[in-house]
Amino acid sequence: MTPKLQRLNDRLLDVLGERVAALTERLGELTLEVRAADYLSTAQMLRDHPALRFAQLIDLCGIDYSTYGDRPWPRERYAVALQLLSLEHNWRLRLRAFCPEDALPRLDSVIEVWPSVNWFEREAFDLFGIVFEGHPDLRRILTDYGFVGHPFRKDFPMSGYVEMRYDPEQRRIIYEPVTIEPREVTPRVVRDAAYGERE
Repeated sequence: MTPKLQRLNDRLLDVLGERVAALTERLGELTLEVRAADYLSTAQMLRDHPALRFAQLIDLCGIDYSTYGDRPWPRERYAVALQLLSLEHNWRLRLRAFCPEDALPRLDSVIEVWPSVNWFEREAFDLFGIVFEGHPDLRRILTDYGFVGHPFRKDFPMSGYVEMRYDPEQRRIIYEPVTIEPREVTPRVVRDAAYGERE
């Protein structure tokens, strides 16, 4: 660990104390993991404490760990990872919290701490089904209002459930069951000269 990362590591441990569930370094970046119950209060401390001052949220994304590493995952399935930046101290930090329930993944919204998280939380809700309690306008942002399911979950079917199209006769969008025609996906460069010819 570089001296700069070591200073950040030490400050996080000093300031957050018992809130730190895990603090790891990989590829030159620190990941701070906190429990769901400490997520919002930790976010406020990361932003407001003079020794840290993570004033800017760069990104938030949902994560589905259900098949992480091609083996059964022993922990909670869903997590949220935030990328934070301290302009004052020139530090970057990844903050991660796991949702305690897999059936209905929920975390507190950090929109009061970093207002820029608004659309990121909506995206994680739309694509992963993670509910952010306290968000003022939690609704779908990328999929249609009538969309069924959450397409970034690893158990979501690759073809989806329905497809939509505009019907000029009905003058509206209609939904139909997905129809997928089998097709050949072998590249031409590996086919032999008589490929596809009938005998």
